[in-house]
Amino acid sequence: SVMPYPVNRVKDTTITTGTGTVTVSGTPPDGYVAFSTLPTGTEIEYTIHGGAEFEVGRGLMASGTTFTRAFVLDSSNSGALVNFSAGTKDVFVTLAAQSINTLGLTAALPMALR
Repeated sequence: SVMPYPVNRVKDTTITTGTGTVTVSGTPPDGYVAFSTLPTGTEIEYTIHGGAEFEVGRGLMASGTTFTRAFVLDSSNSGALVNFSAGTKDVFVTLAAQSINTLGLTAALPMALR
């Protein structure tokens, strides 16, 4: 299971296509933190979303603006890597629902949030 690196509000955009390494722009939107705050080698959970395509998964920071996609938790491609098409997509660090369950955090959530 992933122990999230303690940085909130990490968000950026990407024009990455295909199923490989993701490169972010390096310029997060106002009010957000850059991916470069995450050290190289840090395991992350991420969401990529653009149009009807989305992917939630685990990856590894390869540099300040790139990460690998190692394991898909959920996607618009039936749970497999998404072959992203051209266009700008939002990408952000998240704590996936699967990890919340794995870490046993659901018991601490109010009933309305379960």
